[in-house]
Amino acid sequence: MKKDLLALGFVLLIVAVLLSGTKFQTVEEYYLTHIDDITPESETVTVSIECSNILKNWDDLDPSLQSEEFVPSDGVILPPTEYVLRPGDTVFDILERAVRYNKIQMEYQGADQNIYKSVYIQGIHYLYEFSCGPLSGWMYRVNGEFPLYGCSRYELKDGDVIEWVYTCDLGRDVGNDWKEEAGS
Repeated sequence: MKKDLLALGFVLLIVAVLLSGTKFQTVEEYYLTHIDDITPESETVTVSIECSNILKNWDDLDPSLQSEEFVPSDGVILPPTEYVLRPGDTVFDILERAVRYNKIQMEYQGADQNIYKSVYIQGIHYLYEFSCGPLSGWMYRVNGEFPLYGCSRYELKDGDVIEWVYTCDLGRDVGNDWKEEAGS
């Protein structure tokens, strides 16, 4: 009897410890995490996600993705949307906040898993590197310029405009001629 009570007390203690350290939230609460209200004093950035180049290269797209479920008819996955900028926020931080809030699928490789020491965006909205040909994948630009380093290393400032664009030609089709500049 004493052993049973002791065992029951131990189990209850374990359950209490687990429950006290567990945050329960609804799906909606999870997706709203880290979204701040914009106030007149807020520093903000704008982010958009688009894949319109796929529409011009439809025949190269993986047949399993040839649907409006994956490629919107206008190519816009997320129209320009404003987010509060927090100290130290990077392009990746804002992207992660935006896709979570808007329930857009994203997959990435962590900075500790590659030689560049920056997060690598593998896919957004089920569109991945090589989904639309051997030179396709996601790129980002800030204020119209394509940085030469990863999204988790680009620290943002008030007013920055971030555009995530899907390229089907290693950036040439989205205005990034870095290969030509490097060879000049």
